[in-house]
Amino acid sequence: MTKLKLTKRSVEALQPQEKTFTVRDTDLSGFSIRVNANGKRAFYYRYRVGGGRGAPIREPKIGDFGQVTVDQARNIAQDWAAAVRTGGDPMAIRHQERSAPKMDTLFDRYLAEHARKRKKPSSLRNDIRMIEKCLRPHFGAMRVKDVSRQKIRSYHSSLEATPYEANRQLALLSKIFTFAADELEWINQGDHPAKGVKRFQETKRRRYLSEAELAQLGEALRKAETGELQKSISVYAVAMIRMLVLTGARHGEILKLRWDEVNFERSCLELRDSKTGAKEVFLPPAAKQLLANVPRQPGNPYVIAGAKEGQHLVNIKDPWAVIRTAASLPDVRIHDLRHTFASLGARAGMSLPLIGALLGHRSTQTTARYAHLSDDPLRAAVETIGLGITSVFGTTKNG
Repeated sequence: MTKLKLTKRSVEALQPQEKTFTVRDTDLSGFSIRVNANGKRAFYYRYRVGGGRGAPIREPKIGDFGQVTVDQARNIAQDWAAAVRTGGDPMAIRHQERSAPKMDTLFDRYLAEHARKRKKPSSLRNDIRMIEKCLRPHFGAMRVKDVSRQKIRSYHSSLEATPYEANRQLALLSKIFTFAADELEWINQGDHPAKGVKRFQETKRRRYLSEAELAQLGEALRKAETGELQKSISVYAVAMIRMLVLTGARHGEILKLRWDEVNFERSCLELRDSKTGAKEVFLPPAAKQLLANVPRQPGNPYVIAGAKEGQHLVNIKDPWAVIRTAASLPDVRIHDLRHTFASLGARAGMSLPLIGALLGHRSTQTTARYAHLSDDPLRAAVETIGLGITSVFGTTKNG
């Protein structure tokens, strides 16, 4: 067995032979270089697991000469030697490192074992979109244990131009790491790298239709019904928009509403499922009359019937674009009709808990966005009282 002090010069001087041969270092026991017949050189470290002559021998590869220097290989061998002296097994540790799960696997497990089983279809679709288009391309190749809080903070910061989307992705990462800790036990419970990353402040959109704008929308809907706007607009699309205005329901709740969920006697919709679970949507007389006039399609269980037999309407985006343009409301979204319903309740003096119950809000924080609107009737009332007092009591000389 050839022995030699391994240096850059001595390694470069080694010439390949017909068969692979090994040269061991004279200074560090177990450290060696192996030279193949094709001239390729690679560093190794030989040790016994647990000590003693009967202990099994391991000789893992450190790296190829050229990719690592002699000094780098020697330092790794010295670290491994120190680990062996304290009972460690560098080869087993390396195997664990290489087989450590990657984020790609975690994404797949999360979708298969959590999201697909526990999330509603719309939420699942959104998770899949964020994972496949955003998170997997960035984090997928990383090992789970290598994803640090700093790396997540850096990624989140890179999305500063789109704060809402950045915060949704951060929230999803937090759920995924919680799943990794609680369900898979891949990381420590109680702490994970997505915790402590500060979210961007979001500016909530607040668009409510005024009485004049509601009148404009009503006129556009009337024209849509008579075919004055576009003959291709379905009566069901018009009925759906009217129902959204009259009930404040989410558009998915009306889009997928079934006839057996309509209770005319109780004047309500008895939804089996919604974003917040089973719920009731109460119907004002106008909404009840509207439903009574909606034509039923034989064999179709849906109120808002679509073009395909037995299916509900799918495309509301195109007819809504035509209608809102005709109403001179180009910036109004479908969801703003729900905001408008709530804002009218707030302006009428209804309490926030009552508005939240009508909308089916799960959190009082969601309803709180309408708090400032509930001041309107109070302001009007105090102005009226103030005028009455002034007419009798008078004002100051400077008033």
